[in-house]
Amino acid sequence: MTHPLIQRLHDEFGYPRIDADSHDAFVARPGVAVLFFAGDPKRFRDTTDVAVVLPELEKAFQGGLRPAVVADEDAVVLQQRYGFKAWPTLVFVREDGYLGAITGIQNWGEYLQEISELLTAGPTRPPAFKVPVVGA
Repeated sequence: MTHPLIQRLHDEFGYPRIDADSHDAFVARPGVAVLFFAGDPKRFRDTTDVAVVLPELEKAFQGGLRPAVVADEDAVVLQQRYGFKAWPTLVFVREDGYLGAITGIQNWGEYLQEISELLTAGPTRPPAFKVPVVGA
């Protein structure tokens, strides 16, 4: 079952649920896609905070962001594509070009500054996803 604050993103704000099959088409559309990798709210306390802040960020950037929630069952596969290590994370993509990611909850001013910088940045290559190596 989805947490009520995450479900609210679908029900009240109409954010689509993105999985591995729908991801490419969603991020290829014009504009800046914001992919919300929520994770398990019981494990990652910031998840519910980010779920509350995301619609406010969409408002602050006056329609310049197209948020979506990444499906739990495909989150790890897509996480590897974007190379982030912690949950929850917002990944910013412009027409299939990676712009960057913001992990965890931030102060409002930090969100505004970081997102403004991402929106003016050119696409880059996502960080490489590294699997921890355990010595024998």
